[in-house]
Amino acid sequence: MKDLEVQRRRLVEALVSAGYLKNPRVIRALLAVPRELFVPEELREYAYVDSPLPIGYRQTISAVHMVAIMTEELNPEPGDTVLEVGTGSGYQAAVLAEIVAKQDPERRGHVYTIERIPELAEFAKGNLARAGYSEYVTVIVGDGTLGYPEKAPFNRIIVTAAAPTVPPPLIDQLADEGALVIPVGDPYIQRLLVVEKRGGKLYKKWGIECVFVPLIGEYGWKSTTF
Repeated sequence: MKDLEVQRRRLVEALVSAGYLKNPRVIRALLAVPRELFVPEELREYAYVDSPLPIGYRQTISAVHMVAIMTEELNPEPGDTVLEVGTGSGYQAAVLAEIVAKQDPERRGHVYTIERIPELAEFAKGNLARAGYSEYVTVIVGDGTLGYPEKAPFNRIIVTAAAPTVPPPLIDQLADEGALVIPVGDPYIQRLLVVEKRGGKLYKKWGIECVFVPLIGEYGWKSTTF
């Protein structure tokens, strides 16, 4: 475990040097969250290789640099209520929970994360429990393109799967002064899109090219086969 902690610190330092990481809150979160607890046990020795890793069911855990980029673009703050679409193994949710719920005990936010594959949702719940984030993260099984109206509005929304367009329910559930980060494009290559809502108006900013698994649902793709 000590060796993995050293690898974690070295990777975060490398991401800072490369310019992927600038926000002190995000840096602290990536140093704190043990990625090795969010990958299959047989892949733990590769936890700090900066690459996506398979987690079963044709899904992956994102490369650490992509988690860093998306979290920096999202810019969550302590006390925020966050919606994540695409739980996967729970790693991104843990990073978000570290920022919104653990870094400032006086401002206790919460992360709601939706996963369409029940078995992955259970995997994520177990990982989050082992890493100490269960009380800060609620895992829901369902269609993430519909959002989670029961707990809306959300200060921040992050989508970790590739969408053809921004699902309208997510825009509707975004709080004023809120931000949404989502990869948008075709099933093979996308660009990160940041949407901010200010005074009821939407402001969009396009970012880097990226490749994610497809977002499946009513306002996403209809099939995982392309």
